[in-house]
Amino acid sequence: MSAAAAVRKPKSPTSAAGYSRILLASEGRPIPDAAIDRVVALALGSKASVRVFSIARVHGVSLGMPNPGLLPTKAEWKEQHEIVAKAVKRLRRKGITADGHVVGTRKTTKRICQEAKVSDCDAIVMAADPDRNRIIGDMIWSQEPQRVRRKAKVPVILVPDDSAT
Repeated sequence: MSAAAAVRKPKSPTSAAGYSRILLASEGRPIPDAAIDRVVALALGSKASVRVFSIARVHGVSLGMPNPGLLPTKAEWKEQHEIVAKAVKRLRRKGITADGHVVGTRKTTKRICQEAKVSDCDAIVMAADPDRNRIIGDMIWSQEPQRVRRKAKVPVILVPDDSAT
């Protein structure tokens, strides 16, 4: 089996007819207008509900033990809750059923894929920076959407984040 055949890229559907629930996810970055607009287009086309989900980043462990100094601060939690609340409010103004929450974790890719499964989502939409070399990209936090795209069992739609450039 070739290396190219081992990588599965979910196909992006051309129509949103099959969606009943969409996950709008963020690895901690603010959700740009382009990502919300994409979700609105997909959700209105299929009458889908939307789950907005963001990660408050846990920075690691100290000597193999959880360390309170590495957990998200109150300001970081507040920032992520505001990001989710803003996105939910904008989606509801467009007539879309939306809810959301924030979770703290070190394993962002795994947690986003798990949230899609638990919430019974048919697709994941994320803002993303341009693709980088996979070796370099695996070390860069901003390449988390690409890792989600590789691991997810549902289609992942990456929306270019113009605010990052």
